[in-house]
Amino acid sequence: MSKTIFITGATSGFGAACAGIFAENGHRLVLNGRRQERLEAIASDLRARFGTDSLLLPFDVRDRAAVTAAIESMPAGWRDVDVLINNAGLALGRDLFQDASLDDWDQMLDTNVKGLLYVTRALVPRMLERRRGHIINLGSVAGKEVYERGNVYCASKFAVDALNRSLRIDLLAGGIKVTGIHPGAAETEFSLVRFKGDTDTAQKVYQGFQPLSARDVAEVIYYTTTLPPHVCVNDLVLTCTAQADAFYFHKEPSK
Repeated sequence: MSKTIFITGATSGFGAACAGIFAENGHRLVLNGRRQERLEAIASDLRARFGTDSLLLPFDVRDRAAVTAAIESMPAGWRDVDVLINNAGLALGRDLFQDASLDDWDQMLDTNVKGLLYVTRALVPRMLERRRGHIINLGSVAGKEVYERGNVYCASKFAVDALNRSLRIDLLAGGIKVTGIHPGAAETEFSLVRFKGDTDTAQKVYQGFQPLSARDVAEVIYYTTTLPPHVCVNDLVLTCTAQADAFYFHKEPSK
């Protein structure tokens, strides 16, 4: 049965990969992102390859008024969202706490935590009315263990982890599934954004081992949505084989 899948941060990385795998499997998409031209290109490609129907909502999740207005403007036929994938998020900087940029802190907290809250709060009432829905929040291994120079990024992902648990409890009587997905090292735009366009530094992050791909993570996310109605994956940490946790990697020496 076709479902309506709402994906934030759908213009790249895990979000774009999720759009692809759900489209392949016959679902229709509500695609959110700040870059409208990227949303249009993705929607056009998925329509051509799979006949996918897409509704585009180009807003910034940090803007509470924009989130509310966009979701309230959704046509009646699109309002019954079956799966919400809160993917919009980022890391900025790898600085010691005392050297870090306050602007970076604000952007991470506003996107990773408050943006997730705004979108979820706007969509949950309808899910509760229908007594059906699945919320998937993208966390990180950085939300399980703190590491040097991770400070506020780690704090934002620890917050996501706590919200996963509290949402699961608060929405329990409503029959809503909540799943936390916590990827480890994955080769997307993540490091390029974190290092603010420094391509050389970003590429070194993944040297010596095979990281996860966006598709790897999307396939796991998709799997959690295919389980029977009475089965919910609450929390899942996903790494490549060469990574054990936030600290331990096995890296082959450079040749």
